[in-house]
Amino acid sequence: MQVHTSQTAEELGVAAAAKAAEVLNDRIAKQGRARIVLSTGASQFTFFQALEKHAIDWSKVDMFHLDEYVDLPESHIASFRKYLKERFISFAPVANAYFVDGEGDVRSKIAALTAEIRKAPVDLALIGIGENAHIAFNDPPADFDTDEAYRVVDLDDACKTQQVREGWFASLDEVPKQAITMTVSQIMSSAVIISCVPHAVKANAIRNTLQEGVSNKIPASILKTHAEWWLFLDEASASGIDSAS
Repeated sequence: MQVHTSQTAEELGVAAAAKAAEVLNDRIAKQGRARIVLSTGASQFTFFQALEKHAIDWSKVDMFHLDEYVDLPESHIASFRKYLKERFISFAPVANAYFVDGEGDVRSKIAALTAEIRKAPVDLALIGIGENAHIAFNDPPADFDTDEAYRVVDLDDACKTQQVREGWFASLDEVPKQAITMTVSQIMSSAVIISCVPHAVKANAIRNTLQEGVSNKIPASILKTHAEWWLFLDEASASGIDSAS
């Protein structure tokens, strides 16, 4: 585990993007291709803004993403497909983009995604941490044991409240009750994991993740067991960490 703390969210984004570009360019040089998993949300804004400035041969990159709401149209402001097309695909013309689509026949779409992601290892996964310490939409208590790649999950109230507070939905009742998420085991199979976690609202989740034991009640805590996890914080999100521990 490597923890990098910047003063601001903007500086965090620059540092994390530099590391992500380094990993991708190294894998492309060695393998000819790279596979990346991307997270979304307000916490990733500065990362994508900084990543756009790096020279990466996106034509040699395959992209997957973590999650999507069930039955939410792509036209909705909260759609993660919409988010990634506007904030990533707009500057990164990847070879293949495998989006999570929560509309229509969800079971067959999960099967197709699973077949694609298991064709080869994921080289780099960008994994945010939620206010309830979830990773993707694996809310506590998260399933650490399933061997599925993606699954449908029920969203807890803390997760839904975060979506409202960030402005993606006008009220709790508007947040979908379910989402498709990449599972914890699939996330953990990635070669390198980078987590961009700015802002004071994440301070408690970061404190629990780093200072409590590994527990499915703190889903992000499992990232501490990964062989190459890079955690990028700003001073606000790091403010709850006990320096004496």
